[in-house]
This record gives sequence, structure tokens and C-alpha cells, in this order.
Amino acid sequence: MSPSQAPAPIDLSSLRLDTALALLAQDEDLPLPAPESPTGYLQHLIDGLCELSLKDPLTGLANRRQFRAVLEREVDRVTRTGESALLLMLDIDRFKLVNDGHGHPAGDIVLQSVANTLANCVRPMDTLARYGGEEFAVVLPGCQAAFGRAVAERIRSIVESTPITIAPGVAINVTVSIGGSFTLPWVRSPISLWIERADHQLYRAKSEGRNRVCLDFPPDSTVSAEEKGLLFYDVQDQDDIGTSIDQSDPADSANRK
Repeated sequence: MSPSQAPAPIDLSSLRLDTALALLAQDEDLPLPAPESPTGYLQHLIDGLCELSLKDPLTGLANRRQFRAVLEREVDRVTRTGESALLLMLDIDRFKLVNDGHGHPAGDIVLQSVANTLANCVRPMDTLARYGGEEFAVVLPGCQAAFGRAVAERIRSIVESTPITIAPGVAINVTVSIGGSFTLPWVRSPISLWIERADHQLYRAKSEGRNRVCLDFPPDSTVSAEEKGLLFYDVQDQDDIGTSIDQSDPADSANRK
């Protein structure tokens, strides 16, 4: 088509859009496309479907697809900048007992309530996702190792102290186990390794009694003043060494030769 030719008009009546519109109608946060121009209508529809594809339908959080995309971007960022980032994996303790004792609808309420509690605990710059089942994940950019445990403990404590009403007059409390791992600054490692390290810490938290935090801290690569002194001679030290050699006994010098 030459630049002077206008694109062919879009005939919306020839497109099968019923399923797409039905999907958007299920999410109250996504307005249905307004009947504007055909191109604008389709663009609105496509944007809504893209947003749906990145959300967990039960909790409204980011789903695993979006979570992995965020991890990829975060690994790229810390590789370029050397800044730290923390990945937390959270699992609701003994969630099967909720389903078995109160039914799956109550389990869904618990998942939604915990998701809402977690959303109120994180910063706008953080990414909170439902990783699967009763497991959640949080990506915290720019989180220094010195503050990581305090952040995770605050989340654990708030979840533990928040009652969840699962039926009229029936409220329960749940706890979460949290495992976390920091990125390695300046190192481009696979996101699968980052997830694996955080998952290992989550397994530790579970095996050590649940309702606790276990973190995998990055290795401390700082060099102390004493270590620097062993590695490098100070200029003044070198001068002192040279002076002491010059002032040594000539007989000693002859013997050394």
C-alpha cells in the first residue's frame, strides 16, 4: 500500500468479539470499550485483554507471567547499576486445613484477604504477585540487606495479626512463612536461580517451624582497613622500608649479597 493510500476501514460487525467482551465484563476494574472510532474501540479492547492476561483472576494481583517479566527487568537493572533487590516468597501455613475445615469458598476468602493485606504492606514500586496456590511473591527493588529482615518481619507480623472473616460471626487468623534472597550486584544470573535461592529459604522457614522469616543474604565483599593493609603497602610505608634498608649495617648488606 502506498503512503498516499488510506487504510481500509475496520468493519467491527465482521469480527467475533463476544468472548473478549465477556472476559472484560467479568472484571469490574476494567471498563468496557466505548463505542468510539473502530480503531479506538479495538485498541481499548486489546489493552483490556492484555491487562487481564497479566492478572490473577482471584486476587487481582500480578500473575506468574507478569512476575517473571518483572524479575527479568530487575536482574537487568541490578546488573547495570549494582543496586540491591530482594525477592520474598511467602506461603500460607497449613492452608489445607482451612479448605478441609471450612470449605474451598472460605479458602478463596483467605487468599483474597492475605493478598489485600500484602498489598497494603508493600511500596508502589514493589511488585506483588500470586505465584500459585497459596504462595505469593514480592519483588522489592532497591531494598538493602540491612533492611530486608525488618521488611519481611513486618509483613509476617501484620498477616499474623489480621483476622479474616470467612463467614458471619466466624473469623480466623493465618500465618505465613517467608523465604527471601537478595540479588548479587553487578552479576547477571538467571531468574530461575534467584527464585530457587528464595524457595530454599522458604523451605527452611517451613522446616524450622513455620511463621518465620529466613533470608539468604548476599556475600559481604567489603575489605577492612586491616585487609587492605595486608594487600597494599602505603606510600609512606614503602618510603620507611627503603630508608631502613639504606640505613642498615653494611656488613649485613655484604652478607645478604
